[in-house]
Amino acid sequence: MAKEKQKKHPLWWIRRIVALLFFAAIVVLLCGAFDWAPKALGWVARLQFIPAVLALNAGAFIVVLLATVLFGRIYCSVFCPLGVLQDVAIGAHGFKKNRFKYKKPLTWLRYTVLILFIVALAAGFSVIAGLIEPYSMFGRMVSLASHPTSAAVKVVGGVSLILIIVLAWFLGRWWCNSICPVGTLLGLLSRFSLFKPVIDTEKCTKCRKCERNCKSSCIDIKGGMKIDYSRCVTCMDCLSDCKFGAMKYRLAPVKGQQINRSTSQQANMSTSQQASDAGRRAFLAGSLIAVGTAAVKAQEMKMDGGLAEIIDKKVPNRQTRITPPGSQSARNMYSHCTACQLCVDNCPNHVLRPSTDLKHFMQPESSYERGYCRPECTVCSDVCPVGAIRPLTVEEKSSTQVGHAVWVRENCVVVSDRELCGNCARHCPTGAIQMVDAGGNSRYKDRRGRDIRLQIPVVDEERCIGCGACENLCPSRPFSAIYVEGHQVHKTI
Repeated sequence: MAKEKQKKHPLWWIRRIVALLFFAAIVVLLCGAFDWAPKALGWVARLQFIPAVLALNAGAFIVVLLATVLFGRIYCSVFCPLGVLQDVAIGAHGFKKNRFKYKKPLTWLRYTVLILFIVALAAGFSVIAGLIEPYSMFGRMVSLASHPTSAAVKVVGGVSLILIIVLAWFLGRWWCNSICPVGTLLGLLSRFSLFKPVIDTEKCTKCRKCERNCKSSCIDIKGGMKIDYSRCVTCMDCLSDCKFGAMKYRLAPVKGQQINRSTSQQANMSTSQQASDAGRRAFLAGSLIAVGTAAVKAQEMKMDGGLAEIIDKKVPNRQTRITPPGSQSARNMYSHCTACQLCVDNCPNHVLRPSTDLKHFMQPESSYERGYCRPECTVCSDVCPVGAIRPLTVEEKSSTQVGHAVWVRENCVVVSDRELCGNCARHCPTGAIQMVDAGGNSRYKDRRGRDIRLQIPVVDEERCIGCGACENLCPSRPFSAIYVEGHQVHKTI
């Protein structure tokens, strides 16, 4: 008779379905392929733990903390896209059962990485912290396939993707429980969660099937029938693996790791112990809240209609980099951004690209070789989950000055003996560029060497918002005759 296949626990199905829905939503958002996605799905990115901390998003932060206090590290198995990706990799290796075993936690490694991560965030090196922050790591992985991006992001994203899949394939959730700072932080709190998987010692036969299939390697049957709740990601796999019904997900004592007390023993739990546990919860929650305060260009088309070669525009030598409207200042941008690439992937005008400067590696900056920042577009401020780019209305963006245009006379295109092209003035959306007579004392040599008077572009810096329309639409190659110089601190005009 064929062996009857064991049915999956209902909680296993619920967890998996919700996790896949969240995963699909984040992938769609990061792909930047749909105009409706930023407004419809932006909340999914803002629910990510570290982005919520950096943006001081109290609502999302509290939701994650409450979910952890109630249900354990369910964030890591449902809301975190990098965690779900690891589950997919582990499932792909599913033909080999019983391949895990209990391992002691690498406590020294976990807390060393966590401390360095917090120090990096507090010191404003968010791009360094973003190298191991799960949401930002996943964003760079999606950028590999979803959007033309810089070689630097492709290398970092590709290495991260290979590393995560290989580790998950062979070691399960090792990354989450040894390196990931979010996993370590939530693990501190999940020790005291109200609901958790527990072992009924009266029903357990010590077959160790749950232990050998636990991808977190946190179930120790041989060593005393205990579960390390700081590493358990509440995946519900053990509930389905146990055919004797010894694994249960239920309301459990804070200190209890298995069901081996009589009802009277549980009732005699001291009042002082309960108060101590409550105090620990408050301390951990307070600590987490305190912590919370704390680009090579992409390849472009080379031929114009297949007939003439197009010379690529080169990035001008800006004295100050341009940060997106809503970032308020370079300091705010660089201290909050974790280089998740969400704004880069969703920028419809291809203005944002990852920086190749080591100091701000992979953090987005504005440049106008492939497009300009249209005054009516607020996509980057709509999708940013970390507060690096604050939300802006169209009216606010149209009056935000991120830089000002600078004219380079030597590069300007002459279309006739007495006329410069004037493209910059015609296409300036704010009317900040006007063509004016150069005056009697200012002359220009034509192609025959004759002195002629010209109308030249003059920039009104008080009206210019630094959108880059002039720089992008200037026909001069390889350098535009007019370019935008960034401002360290944005102005309102």
